[in-house]
Amino acid sequence: QVQLVESGGGLVQAGGSLRLSCAASGRINTMGWFRQAPGKEREFVAGTSLNPGQTYYSDSVKGRFTISRDNAKNTVYLQMNSLKPEDTAIYYCAGTRWTMRRDESGYSYWGQGTQVTVSS
Repeated sequence: QVQLVESGGGLVQAGGSLRLSCAASGRINTMGWFRQAPGKEREFVAGTSLNPGQTYYSDSVKGRFTISRDNAKNTVYLQMNSLKPEDTAIYYCAGTRWTMRRDESGYSYWGQGTQVTVSS
């Protein structure tokens, strides 16, 4: 069983930046970030896979967020720039041994979540 541990959430003003980290206890092919705002369903934010090499972003964060990974550390990062109040949510790291998926049902491993709050 792979464990995922997130860090890096917090409170930031609109227009600011945050970087989230997710450390996995083992190597996983695809790692992604999802988020859930109050009263809303959890949604895909970004994902990256090793084989095949693919990276995807949701339209709402494209151009503002960047996902990257350090394979030596089994860690994935989410650099979030130009943050907006609507980015406020609990952010979850997720992993799967299979190829890129944008639906949460395709992910077997989940972190505990980290709160991101963007004030206006």
